[in-house]
Amino acid sequence: MSPSAYVRKAFCFAVVAGSLLLSQVAAFDGSRYDNTAVYWGQNSHGAADSSDTADYQKTLSYYCQDDAIDVIPVAFITTFFGTGGMPVLNLANTCNPTDNATFSGTNLANCQSLASDIEFCQSKGKVLTLSLGGAGGGVGFTDDSQGQAFADTIWNLFLGGSSSTRPFGSAVLDGVDLDIEGGSATGYAAFVNQIRSHANGASKTYYITAAPQCPYPDASLGAVLNAASFDAVYVQFYNNVCGLQNYDTANDWDFGLWDYWATKVSPNKNVKIYVGAPASSTAAGRGYVDIDTLSSIATTQRKSFPSFGGVMLWDASQAYANNRYDLAIKNTLTAAGGTGFTYPACSAPAFASGTGYSAGTQVTYQGYIWQAKWYSSSTPGATLSSDGDWIAVSACSGGGSTTAPTTTSSSTASSSTTTRTTSSTSSAPTATATSGSCAGVAAWSSGTAYTGGAQVTYNGDLWTAKWWTQGDTPGGSAGVWTDGGSCSSSKRARSRFFRL
Repeated sequence: MSPSAYVRKAFCFAVVAGSLLLSQVAAFDGSRYDNTAVYWGQNSHGAADSSDTADYQKTLSYYCQDDAIDVIPVAFITTFFGTGGMPVLNLANTCNPTDNATFSGTNLANCQSLASDIEFCQSKGKVLTLSLGGAGGGVGFTDDSQGQAFADTIWNLFLGGSSSTRPFGSAVLDGVDLDIEGGSATGYAAFVNQIRSHANGASKTYYITAAPQCPYPDASLGAVLNAASFDAVYVQFYNNVCGLQNYDTANDWDFGLWDYWATKVSPNKNVKIYVGAPASSTAAGRGYVDIDTLSSIATTQRKSFPSFGGVMLWDASQAYANNRYDLAIKNTLTAAGGTGFTYPACSAPAFASGTGYSAGTQVTYQGYIWQAKWYSSSTPGATLSSDGDWIAVSACSGGGSTTAPTTTSSSTASSSTTTRTTSSTSSAPTATATSGSCAGVAAWSSGTAYTGGAQVTYNGDLWTAKWWTQGDTPGGSAGVWTDGGSCSSSKRARSRFFRL
């Protein structure tokens, strides 16, 4: 073989090898349960400790060297309509309109030096979005048409459109994030829908996310979240009573309400909910917890709620200065499993309409285990609010009530007493004793799962399950079975109805 042939063969091998390496970079998968979103752009650690210059915010590519971070919201567009009607982009010590050049007639910083960093991070499988707002931002719209027009501007400046004033040059970001912490909700749904309209049919996938405060519904974005489709919601579980610092207080922690919103209310039923956390003790006023505590909380939520998508951190500079807090939580999420969800069993009795429940009582209703925050006779989820009577402890499957209980009232001329009957919607077998026998009722089996109202025979008696159970022997210490009496007696077995 000639020397030139060797060269050609070596070159081809190098090209193939390079292609294989590129193909091994995993594309972002928003449906997973182990993603991390880490904000970048505000040099939060530097703002908290100006003397520690070594840990000031680094350029974007610095945070894309490993697999710890999946999504980077670039923060922030602090003003929507600045000089010349153009937005204001402020990335703290990296690029801002005071220290960097701006486009003529505007206060929009020229940050085109970041183009290569953005493209490098994207080549590593990272998603980079543009975050709008932040605390104290000059944001908001007067009407829907202004929201739509601003979406056109953002599309042309930062996403798939074109403009002579693109702050990141040829780099194309992967979507937008709404971190709106004040003002009216007017125009934001129209903004989101207009971005969606531009993205339809585009050559790449664009993502739209939001970062509401944890009290549900969010004061600024609540109506927007109900009216437009979001891919992920980074709930800020800090600087509020529902923050991570109060996770052990059931009345305060409300991730379950956000999951209920995701699966029952959101226009996009596949939206993912992230636990938003401060990346160090100086990243927020309240809500920081050590990595072991956050790991435990995240793992529990991952196993309890199907909408869980991962953890959001504020911010990259804080995480790196805090012993790579981002990498530690990523390892926890990976260990908990990135795919698949197994619903916990509905271990609480079915909710019964018209019943008064004391504080701390748990019931099953509409695929969730709910806990009463105080005495309540209201229906769980009827008032979906952090101030409501019930908190969702876990999603669940099997047993309990999956639809509103049926309530009927009847009275007779001879009595003024009203009898209220509430039925369980369990699909368990309903065979009952007939003429003193247990005809048609199967014997109890330790390997069978039974829902509330299911009946079995055991040791010559007819038994009825109070709620979902498996492996609990009738008459045993678990107390989940009601003894209907001997199969040979004339005692009538109790029905599947609860009389109140």
